[in-house]
Amino acid sequence: MLITFFRSIVLYIIVLIVMRLMGKREIGQLQPFELAISIMIADLATIPMTETGIPIFNGIIPILGLLLMHLIISIINLKSLKGREIICGKPSILIYRGKIDEKILKKERFTINELQEKLRSNNIVNLGDVEYAILETSGEVTVIQKPEKRGTIPEDFNIQPDYEGIPYDLVIDGKVMSKNLKSIGKNYNWLKKQVEKFGIKPEEALVVTIDGKGQIFCQKKESA
Repeated sequence: MLITFFRSIVLYIIVLIVMRLMGKREIGQLQPFELAISIMIADLATIPMTETGIPIFNGIIPILGLLLMHLIISIINLKSLKGREIICGKPSILIYRGKIDEKILKKERFTINELQEKLRSNNIVNLGDVEYAILETSGEVTVIQKPEKRGTIPEDFNIQPDYEGIPYDLVIDGKVMSKNLKSIGKNYNWLKKQVEKFGIKPEEALVVTIDGKGQIFCQKKESA
């Protein structure tokens, strides 16, 4: 029992490291080769985790082999357009200039109901509002609305918004983010003065953030 416990921990750490090395993607954004490798890694880890008679390296070595394959395929993806097309495929245009392409729908085995579902996930309920709908290689659908149906942006009114920058976390769960303070050219004493305006100390804050305009958000931690 104890051996199985420790084997599980070791394999979990190995799989976690491998998945981190494979990069950051949501499950729905995985390319086919990435999804296949992920499934195979999960299966390979399960066998030596539960079968104590199988050497643990019999699971680790194939997992590392799959990581190597992933890295090779990723390099081909980056370096070769033709290789990328073979490995990942090409995007397909499901709706072109407002008209549904039935041939592409059949080719991709995509139903009208599935298309409508994807449009609703993009906050579009009317097929007539769509100019282009593109089925990406990850399986996601990118939607471009007709010009008259798109939301307005400042550029439409010749307005130049002020630069906003990105917000920084200064305190998370009572822990001061020193690197972020340094990034904005501030120090702990400055942070302390800002947080004291809310009647607390930095260590008592659940979260403290600052946006590109210098506005600070602060919330106190609830008592345990």
